[in-house]
Amino acid sequence: MLNRQIASLTRQWIRDSGRWRSSGDQNQMQIFRAKRQAGGRTLQCQSGRWRWSRVIPLPPIPVHPLPPPYPKTPSPPDTPHTPLHGWSELPTHTASGSPAMEVTGRGVFPNKPTLPTAPKRRPSPSPQTLLPAAPPPQSPSLPLDSFLLHLTATPAPAPAPVPRRHHHQQQQNHHATPTPARSFLSPAAQALVHELSSTPLPSLPAFLASRRADLLRAADLPSLLKALELSGHWEWALALLRWARAEGAADAAAIEMVFRALSREGRHDAVCDLLDEMPIPPGTHLDVRSYTTVLHALSRSGRYERALALFDELRREGVQPTRVTYNVVLDVYGKMGRSWPRILALLDDMRAAGVDPDGFTASTVIAACGRDGLVDEAAAFFEDLKARGHAPCVVTYNSLLQVFGKAGNYTAALRVIKEMEGAGCKPDAVTYNELAGSYARAGFCEEAAKCLETMVDKGLLPNTFTYNTIMTAYGNAGKVDEALALFDRMKRNGFIPYVNTYNLIIGMLGKKSRFAAMLETLGEMSRSGCTPNRVTWNTLLAVCGKRGMESYVTRVLKGMKSCGVELCRDTYNTLITAYGRAGSRASAFKMYDEMTAAGFAPCLTTYNALLNVLSRQGDWTAAQSIVSKMKGEGFKPNDMSYSLLLQCHAKGGNAAGIEAIEKEVYQGTIFPSWVVLRTLVIANFKCRRLEGIERAFQEVKARGHKPDLVILNSMLSMYAKNGLYSKATEMFDLIKQSGLSPDLITYNSLMDMYVKSNEPWDAEKILMRLKSSSKLKPDVVSYNTVINGFCKQGLIKEAQRVLSEMIADGVAPCVVTYHTLVGGYASTEMFSEAREVVSYMIQRKLRPMELTYRRVVDSYCRAKRYEEARDFLAVVAETDPNADQKMLSTLSARVESAQFGR
Repeated sequence: MLNRQIASLTRQWIRDSGRWRSSGDQNQMQIFRAKRQAGGRTLQCQSGRWRWSRVIPLPPIPVHPLPPPYPKTPSPPDTPHTPLHGWSELPTHTASGSPAMEVTGRGVFPNKPTLPTAPKRRPSPSPQTLLPAAPPPQSPSLPLDSFLLHLTATPAPAPAPVPRRHHHQQQQNHHATPTPARSFLSPAAQALVHELSSTPLPSLPAFLASRRADLLRAADLPSLLKALELSGHWEWALALLRWARAEGAADAAAIEMVFRALSREGRHDAVCDLLDEMPIPPGTHLDVRSYTTVLHALSRSGRYERALALFDELRREGVQPTRVTYNVVLDVYGKMGRSWPRILALLDDMRAAGVDPDGFTASTVIAACGRDGLVDEAAAFFEDLKARGHAPCVVTYNSLLQVFGKAGNYTAALRVIKEMEGAGCKPDAVTYNELAGSYARAGFCEEAAKCLETMVDKGLLPNTFTYNTIMTAYGNAGKVDEALALFDRMKRNGFIPYVNTYNLIIGMLGKKSRFAAMLETLGEMSRSGCTPNRVTWNTLLAVCGKRGMESYVTRVLKGMKSCGVELCRDTYNTLITAYGRAGSRASAFKMYDEMTAAGFAPCLTTYNALLNVLSRQGDWTAAQSIVSKMKGEGFKPNDMSYSLLLQCHAKGGNAAGIEAIEKEVYQGTIFPSWVVLRTLVIANFKCRRLEGIERAFQEVKARGHKPDLVILNSMLSMYAKNGLYSKATEMFDLIKQSGLSPDLITYNSLMDMYVKSNEPWDAEKILMRLKSSSKLKPDVVSYNTVINGFCKQGLIKEAQRVLSEMIADGVAPCVVTYHTLVGGYASTEMFSEAREVVSYMIQRKLRPMELTYRRVVDSYCRAKRYEEARDFLAVVAETDPNADQKMLSTLSARVESAQFGR
């Protein structure tokens, strides 16, 4: 033991009348505080010198749930600040009533503080351990097995669908009720249809073979098929057509009849299969109505290229498309995406053929713009329609509302409503649903909720989609309890939730890690007869998309495949995002490759998912390449694309990239939506750009948006880091005035402000109140901030005490904690202690930063102990495998420069 340490063992801190007394060496840095308030100041004694310091009353700490941790590293500037008005002085006692300054741990602090050992409940593994190892990371608390059990359980048999014909309800043992007489059939044909429909499907091939001659001699085949279809026996009609095709008796008219029958029954896949099975006979063609029916079925089945090929065939055969045909093909282009030039060309062909667009044409084209984010194109098309004399209907207005809503442009959505009412077009339930969606995407959850009351006042009946939209708005704002309350209200009002409602509830609960409530919702979903669908699985994939949960994502994917759930483009997009959030860039891009190999073309959501992956790594170069590829493929980046690109620049520290996007936003090239402006605030904060964050904050308010807690916390922290304490005070007051509850990030920022104004004791007061709070507990950032404050003042024993309390409270120190302690020791020339902590960090593989080594080296140089500095670097080179030669050379050059002035 060092002599200094042995001598200091006689030191004992005792509490007496609210002040600290010492019986040890008076030459070492001591501090005690006499709490004598006079004129808002506090008398402090430090190293034998008394000084008055300003006291800033501390804010009360409310009780509310613990928010996510907020990473930050305390930084230097020391500037006095003004008091925060309206705060009351807080007692420095813990919840148990003991003084807040009471030492947690050994109670004896020698002059050379021994590095703290773990609490007795977590003994050190060996006597040589100087500092307790950080506890191993806890495994995720997601009960994945229970979720998979719910999703993979065999669902209860679904009730049989009600047949389209009444007599079909009495069908038993696969027998159909006799078909009533049809006037367009002869008596013999009616009898034949009666026998056909009375024969069970499994026995139908044998019956058709036995009556072959009668069927071929009977009435024409299309009439028989029509009679079967009108009586609800479409399966019998399909079987008869296949039999006739094998006998060579099926013509185009027969095929047309079955196409229509299947379409009326909603059997779009069956229409597509029949088209592949029975090509149109050479030399014949379908009528335009049948072509349109098949085109619609191909569109609904996602077979867009086949639909376009059939449309070309239709025109080659000289069949004149109708308005409905054109509308179907326009819808195909819209669903395909990246087809705006082809849509414009088809509109020109349509007008050249003398077919005028109708309301459905307009809504289809505008909806296509919405899918690709073509806001300006949608608005220009709408104005062109009106200039051509077309009077928009409610469907057209609703489509335009949806486009503006997706872009987060709620002001334009309100203008559409105003124009709509001025034109005498009465808004319907869909109109207010779209308006609520616009508010939701702009961050106005309360305004979205008011749409529900407005609908009722106007005599419109809200539907399940209305409630879903408003619950989504609450979920986006993090107000899950309000969303759950609305969910209960929806059920009380008699609205039956369907699978999409349960999916969004499960998703928002998953974001808040409320897994017990998720399981309960899944159970309710099962009891109500809702079978989990692909979106349910996608939701669980998204919930598993968190750091360190890559294996969970893989397990859910295997569960999907084992249940026979086919992967679609949306599933691949979700997988890309989930793997990216889990930290596996390789797996995310592997999913992209599998998606394209499976024949799914990337869409805007796909590219945004890839940007999400890159934003977590700060790879802004690759992100810009993705955006360029999007534009090259005909996609127009939306506000989420720009938000993710901003996050890439911020994570990578590329301030120039942020400035470039800022310029486009403020010039109007990029629409300044709520999502873009909010991200601008956060990105400028991360890059410490004061001017940029103030400009973005003013733009948020100028656009009528309400700053949320994330924005206000960013502003408060930025002002605190720049020594603008009066403005930081204004931000704290604005948080309270806005009805928001300060969270842990808010109080960490306040502690940082006190530290920068040389008031670590006041920062510790907030820490003590956080510790005594029932729900809002300090995190590693909170402790690091106070430790940094004491180290900056040279109060090493106080920093050591807070470290001991931190470990005793179960908060694991991090690299920043030890880095701060090393800097404190080095600044007071306690080099052996600093080197001891560095050695501990290397042994525990905590990887000291270059800044850690530089602080020790610079302190040696200030003390003119150059040889010891060189010896320190030599030891680092031998013991730290992560210390590269370039760093060591740079540090050695600093020593040479300090000693010889080079």
